[in-house]
Amino acid sequence: MTRDLEKFPENDNGNLLWQMHEDGDDLEEIHEIEFSLYFKTQQLAEKCAIYLLHEEQKISLYLDEEVDPNEWVITVYVNMYPEHEDIDDLEQWFTKIAEQHEGEYDGWGCTAYVFDDEDLEE
Repeated sequence: MTRDLEKFPENDNGNLLWQMHEDGDDLEEIHEIEFSLYFKTQQLAEKCAIYLLHEEQKISLYLDEEVDPNEWVITVYVNMYPEHEDIDDLEQWFTKIAEQHEGEYDGWGCTAYVFDDEDLEE
C-alpha cells in the first residue's frame, strides 16, 4: 500500500501512525491513547492533575524512580480514533497545560490492536 501523506504526514506522529498501520493495527477502531507529562515536584504534578481532572480527563499520577533525578509523571488516557490531526491538537493542548504548570509534555503511545482473522475462527 502506498502511504497517504494527508493521513500519514512525514513527521513523528505521521511516521508512528504509518508504522502502526503497516504492523496491522486497525486505526479505524477507538484506541486508548496515553499522553505523558513530567514534573520535577509532587506539588506541581498534583496541581496539574487537579486541573486535568477539572477538564474531565482520565489520568494517573506516579513517581518515576527509574530516572535521576526522580520525576512525577501524569499519564492522560484519551479514548479516540488515532488520527493525525486530532493527536496533533491534543499534543499542543497538553504541551500548553504542562508549561502552564511548570512541567513538560513528553509524548504519546498506545497499545496496538492487531487481530489475526484465524484467531477469530477458532
